[in-house]
Amino acid sequence: MMPPTLHRFIITACFLVVYVLSPNKSYAQTFPPAPFTIYANPAQGLFFGAFFTGNLGGTVIIYPDGTRSVTGDVIQASLGHPFSAAIFEVEAQVGTRVGIINGPNITLTGSNGGTMTLTLGSSSPASPFVCTVAPPSRTQVSIGGTLTVGNIFANPVGSYSGIFSVTFVQE
Repeated sequence: MMPPTLHRFIITACFLVVYVLSPNKSYAQTFPPAPFTIYANPAQGLFFGAFFTGNLGGTVIIYPDGTRSVTGDVIQASLGHPFSAAIFEVEAQVGTRVGIINGPNITLTGSNGGTMTLTLGSSSPASPFVCTVAPPSRTQVSIGGTLTVGNIFANPVGSYSGIFSVTFVQE
């Protein structure tokens, strides 16, 4: 049996080795928290691309990683029209915790009549997140959404547009 002092030393030494070898990093905000800046990239808005709808309608979903899927009888089409998640950039001090609040559903209006509903989706990184790069570098945030599409009579061919809001909150 080991003497009690040697046993405590071995436990303490093991704890120190685990703590020193841990790959996790800790970040903390300064006090008081420094202000942060949000940049919207107008060329990288939330775009759903081209698609066709049939008698039932459905949804077009853009994920934060920029991929697209459809439901119902909506058919994806290329036709040279891009689709993408909305991209924002957050410039903040390392350790700043930022939450995202999606605005309400938006009604998009068609150039040839008709309306569609846009529901904002999740973000990448997921909200809330902690900024890990120092200014002037920025943390890129992608936000997807779901477009609810009616049938061909409710949503005639055309260009649909609207404005959505997203709130970034320093927590």
